[in-house]
Amino acid sequence: MTDDAALATEIAAGAGELLLTIRATEQDELYGRDLGRRGDHAANAFILGRLAAERPGDAVLSEEAADDPGRVHAERVWIIDPLDGSKEYGWPGHVDWAVHVALWQAGRGLTDGAVAQPALGAVYSTSDHIAAAAHEPLGRFRPSIVVSGSRPPAFIRDVARTVGADLVPMGSAGAKAMAVVRGEADAYVHAGGQWEWDSAAPVAVAQAAGMFCARIDGSPLEYNRPHPYLPDLVICRPDWAPTLMAAVSEHADIPTDSARVAMARAYIQSLISHDASHVRLAEDAWRVENGQRTGNSGTEIRDRLESGAEYRQIRRVRDLTFHEWHHDVVARFLLDITSGPNEVTTVSVTEHFDIPAGDIRSIVAIIEPSPPIS
Repeated sequence: MTDDAALATEIAAGAGELLLTIRATEQDELYGRDLGRRGDHAANAFILGRLAAERPGDAVLSEEAADDPGRVHAERVWIIDPLDGSKEYGWPGHVDWAVHVALWQAGRGLTDGAVAQPALGAVYSTSDHIAAAAHEPLGRFRPSIVVSGSRPPAFIRDVARTVGADLVPMGSAGAKAMAVVRGEADAYVHAGGQWEWDSAAPVAVAQAAGMFCARIDGSPLEYNRPHPYLPDLVICRPDWAPTLMAAVSEHADIPTDSARVAMARAYIQSLISHDASHVRLAEDAWRVENGQRTGNSGTEIRDRLESGAEYRQIRRVRDLTFHEWHHDVVARFLLDITSGPNEVTTVSVTEHFDIPAGDIRSIVAIIEPSPPIS
């Protein structure tokens, strides 16, 4: 085991133990999203503290920390997801959540990593000798494909029908990838939007175990890019890859968002879901609506999306379009708002997002009455 692989394993295991303790001691007071957020923040602080102490010269890309654009010039970058599957973590009895710790090195790509599944008492590392599952013959009558329980690819049922596979919904990218590594599933296919921290450690471990890993179009998975959006992937047994990838190529003709559009879309989706945990906002982000400041920091904007009374009246977003140029994204859409008992008012919204790097820096919104349909 390399020193970096050993450190990744130790840190992932330590963060997992911390998350188990928080879940056991605070689940009577916190539940669901709140418990997930508590675990996310605590595990992130633990991992960042360990990396700062053990590898002070390395850069870090974390889901729970502001992105440093300078990392793209670094020789070594740790890519971490302190709690992958925070929703499942917040639900009692769920085991499909994980801790991801991976190391990317310039000119080499992903070199070391670990995925901890604390609720299972398991940690998987790039140094483990677990490649046998990649080459053993299928032991099931029908192959199985694990997919997101909340965002399965739109084309995956057609793919499953073509290859004669069963679909198994599961939370956490790490949990799904490790199911393939253990031989409990034959493939993991995702195309619903992800970020580098979602897949870096799972891909590092899966590659070390001899699994086939790629984008859904067959191109390589690349990490430590200026924008950390990496929307899709396939992890599967190497012997099954030609069959599966042929079916994916046949059915997956859906265009994916650019990194900036994905960030803007996540913000707009949170208007309805009131879950801003996946909205990338800079610490000093600000928002203006019709000339009035409505947010002076990323934290304030996120809190208002989740708890603001004005957002609770929103019923639907429709006719959404995006226009992107340079580091700007303009979204235009109609918003249906509850305006009284059994009454809905529709307004026209234009949101201008400034996204110079990996976070939204500013949002300028113009809200107007929607013209009546003639």
